[in-house]
Amino acid sequence: MQDYYRYSTVGEKMKCAVIITLLAFAELSVYGQKFGPLCGGLNRIRGCDSQGCGNFGAKRGSRTHKGVDIICDIGTTVTAPFDVELKGQALPYSSGKQAINNGIRLEGQGLCFKLFYIKPDKFRGTVKKGQKIGTMLDIKSVYPGITPHVHVQMCDQSDPTKYI
Repeated sequence: MQDYYRYSTVGEKMKCAVIITLLAFAELSVYGQKFGPLCGGLNRIRGCDSQGCGNFGAKRGSRTHKGVDIICDIGTTVTAPFDVELKGQALPYSSGKQAINNGIRLEGQGLCFKLFYIKPDKFRGTVKKGQKIGTMLDIKSVYPGITPHVHVQMCDQSDPTKYI
């Protein structure tokens, strides 16, 4: 906004004001972005069960949960929450838990995020909102008693709750 006062003519000031307004609306459209359904219906955040809670920041022993868990039945089709570019495989674990150690990194609408516990149909390309990305894996085979879910994690590990 300080650059606004540098311009001398009314026309230049008006152009600057319009540009600032457009940038503000562009920023709002990115930060106002909401995920479309990931597993059909509403995106419901997993509550607490025998394996812990699904909210961002929930305790995980000595660490905290770095994402949000969206309830999703095992074997369900997982769809793009908006138009996205598939950026490659993303693994939730460095080793072990092979039955569920799969996921994908996506970018779209100014956001970068990962979806874990899904078997992606492909790892590169573009997908339109509502189109299939993959299939929900059997997380109960590794974590008995857990509510099946897709884990949503921002690439910068910020809280994704505002987008859900």
